[in-house]
Amino acid sequence: MQGSVEDIEIDLLLEAIYQFYHYDFRHYARASIKRRLLQARDRMGFSSFSAMQEKLLHDPAMLPGLLNYLTVQVSEMFRDPSYFRALREKVVPHLKTYPSLKLWVAGCSNGEELYSLAILLREEGLNRRAMIYATDINPDALQAAEAGVYPLDQIRKFTENHQKSGARSSLSDYYTADYGRAVFDKRLRERVVFSDHSLVTDAVFAEMHLISCRNVLIYFDRELQDRAIGLFHESLARKGFLGLGSKESLRFSGQAAGFSDFVREEKIYQRRDLS
Repeated sequence: MQGSVEDIEIDLLLEAIYQFYHYDFRHYARASIKRRLLQARDRMGFSSFSAMQEKLLHDPAMLPGLLNYLTVQVSEMFRDPSYFRALREKVVPHLKTYPSLKLWVAGCSNGEELYSLAILLREEGLNRRAMIYATDINPDALQAAEAGVYPLDQIRKFTENHQKSGARSSLSDYYTADYGRAVFDKRLRERVVFSDHSLVTDAVFAEMHLISCRNVLIYFDRELQDRAIGLFHESLARKGFLGLGSKESLRFSGQAAGFSDFVREEKIYQRRDLS
């Protein structure tokens, strides 16, 4: 009985967040969203999800803190280096044939993936012709991404990943150390647009040559995954590329016919025309 009451409370809380604040978590993977809500409830000092809902509806100042629990901000620069090596070796030659480029980092979190791509583009001589769109639903994450500041103790791992990705320079060329922090060169974001965008509710906003959305779809249920993948297909230019996370796949998606494998082992796909 207790479990069913808790599940009803969660449904009502997610509906309240959607109706009142227009953030839609109703189709996120249930086990994942429940785990994060439990953590938020306990750490924020509420006795129940109903108490959380009451507070949330009457105190908008609570929303940013809750969003930090509901959105995932765990990443690292050049995460899965073989993915970035595949971009460098297999995708970049195609990107070099375009006079101008648009790339989308969907679910950019605190910006690690964004800066990884910006550095790769600079190393490959594409930074001057590329515009990057970095989007997320969490305003705190977008602010952190725009700042480009990371704990210095993470840099060793970032550097190791960068070298494994086929780096053509040293990661230290792109940041300065300052009081235990690594502050990344603001020139890396000269051609970056940071924007609030939801894969759940928002539409296409530009035609892209490469979309990198890694380790986001694993938090969605099947219906929402299909919506997001359909959005990516609609957003991509003819023969554009989509990169997913290592635990994600198009294999069981209703949108799979819109893509062909490009680098199968690295979950890099190419848009296929359906007509």
